[in-house]
Amino acid sequence: MTSVWWIRRDARLADNPALLAAQEEGPAAAVFAWSRGVHLWSGRRRAHLARVLWSLREDTGGAIGIRRGDPADVILAVAREHDARVVLAARESSPAGIRAQDAVAAALEADGRELRLVGTPYAVAPGRVVKSDGTEYKVFTPFSHAWREHGWRGPADRADADGFARVDSDVDLDQEAAHGDADDLLVERHEFREERVLAAWADYVDGDLARYATERDRPDLDSTSHLSVPLAYGQIHPRTVLAATAVRGEAARKLESELAWREFHADVLFRHPRAQHEPLTPALPEDAWATGAEADEAFMAWRDGRTGFPLVDAGMRQLAATGAMHNRVRMVVASFLVKDLHLPWQRGASYFRRALLDYDHAQNQLNWQWVAGTGRDAAPFFRIFNPASQADRYDPDRRYVQRWVAEVDTPAYPAPMVDHAAERAVALADLKRGKAARASS
Repeated sequence: MTSVWWIRRDARLADNPALLAAQEEGPAAAVFAWSRGVHLWSGRRRAHLARVLWSLREDTGGAIGIRRGDPADVILAVAREHDARVVLAARESSPAGIRAQDAVAAALEADGRELRLVGTPYAVAPGRVVKSDGTEYKVFTPFSHAWREHGWRGPADRADADGFARVDSDVDLDQEAAHGDADDLLVERHEFREERVLAAWADYVDGDLARYATERDRPDLDSTSHLSVPLAYGQIHPRTVLAATAVRGEAARKLESELAWREFHADVLFRHPRAQHEPLTPALPEDAWATGAEADEAFMAWRDGRTGFPLVDAGMRQLAATGAMHNRVRMVVASFLVKDLHLPWQRGASYFRRALLDYDHAQNQLNWQWVAGTGRDAAPFFRIFNPASQADRYDPDRRYVQRWVAEVDTPAYPAPMVDHAAERAVALADLKRGKAARASS
């Protein structure tokens, strides 16, 4: 009997419980729904997705299908074509992911079919880590301890690359990949194969992982894992990562902690869907935010890397050129937008959603809330990153800045657009006003 595997954030054969469950039913008819939402992505993100799907299709002998349309329509159509009574998929926990799986489940049920959710994109499914009284953790450190104590299963077996029923496509992946940005730095398609992702991770475990704890904050050094992109597109599962780090030293514990942050943010968004747009903890009065033409000009200077603060500009130019930005620099540019330019975090989060190659909804929104001091276990609002001292500490030889801001030491480079000390004082005064207003209400 044929079943359908609905490809979501799990474009891989290894450690894929939903795919394995589908193949237990017989040959799996696998399909990805290229929905209207994908067209809101940047050209670079669409190109990357196309290449990831291209590699998965090649790994399955061309069997998987890529269809345009809403998931409910696409999945139902494929189920009917293959007379499949059951559709298998990984459970999503984001607001959009839940809406999509509810719509698919309803369409299938109305047609006498079933959506069966197996596994998640996380080591521990959002909502599973709770206190002894069943309530949520609001602080990261105790959450991370409970997350470790909860534990996770080992990686699942690799699926059968030949265990698929062929599904026709109406998306030309070569054409979609060609719609990337003109200066797209994406590499050749074979670099996107799952085997390359797993091999690169194995090499990292045997090499640079030992330096991760001490060098992960240095944007001038290439010491990070580069896992965020394959995790975002589902080419590797967190359990696969954790199985490798379990036998390593203290550097591995730090990387595991970063995975725990990813799972903490997913848990928060699952419990509080409004966190995707609304602050969880108020910080400033509404009149603290800059508005009007000057605010728009300030945002564009930030977006284009023309602030006159070298580390901020380097990060924003790296993002524009590659779709990537070092995590330490992300915190600096976010702090600058919110606390130096007095622009709301939602505006920066929206730009990152369009620009980041490794975009993950929960991570993006809750990391912005962390910097803005409005999220769960957030940095307090009065923690304001100084772009100059951050550059001195984490890019001491200016290699990162000079790579991305070629004119930094020439008359062509603009003067700082604001006085950081003065804007810091304004932000702290606004914080004080906000506290007073909440106390009196």
